[in-house]
Amino acid sequence: MSVLEITETRQYLTFKLGNEIFATDVEKVREVLDFTTITEIPRTPDFMSGVINLRGSVVPVVDLRLCLEMSKTEKTRNTCIVVVEVLLENESTVIGALADSVEEVIDLEPDQIQPAPRIGTQIRTDFIKGMGKRDSQFVMILDIDRVFSAEELSSVRSAEPAKATTEATV
Repeated sequence: MSVLEITETRQYLTFKLGNEIFATDVEKVREVLDFTTITEIPRTPDFMSGVINLRGSVVPVVDLRLCLEMSKTEKTRNTCIVVVEVLLENESTVIGALADSVEEVIDLEPDQIQPAPRIGTQIRTDFIKGMGKRDSQFVMILDIDRVFSAEELSSVRSAEPAKATTEATV
């Protein structure tokens, strides 16, 4: 969805990555968890932190900062996991994303959202749906489906059978 397709007021969950404030549509957010133990999985991409047990379900957790070509997330008392639901190959997939901290839920009108700049940003602009303006501050609205696209997640999924095969031969 591009900025032009945003025609009504929407709610966004805002969170910090480094010194920047990002947002994602609340319709994509299932819940926000305090940081918990993440089980690492061998032979997965750097952005894949591991998996967590969420009420009996295995949920992959990614370092959103690494997905956006920022530095690795350093755990602090504010670090949390934003659990989102994305559509991957026409199938709903639940993923946890590390965030430095969660800020608040905000309402943004369509006229408060501008296209992302093509230059002058240190992160991948293809993941940015638009720039929201809240008071005097800009909020980068992520296209969470694009961040966790089939291309990115296929490498995560293909690593799981490799682990199972390795365990079976040990």
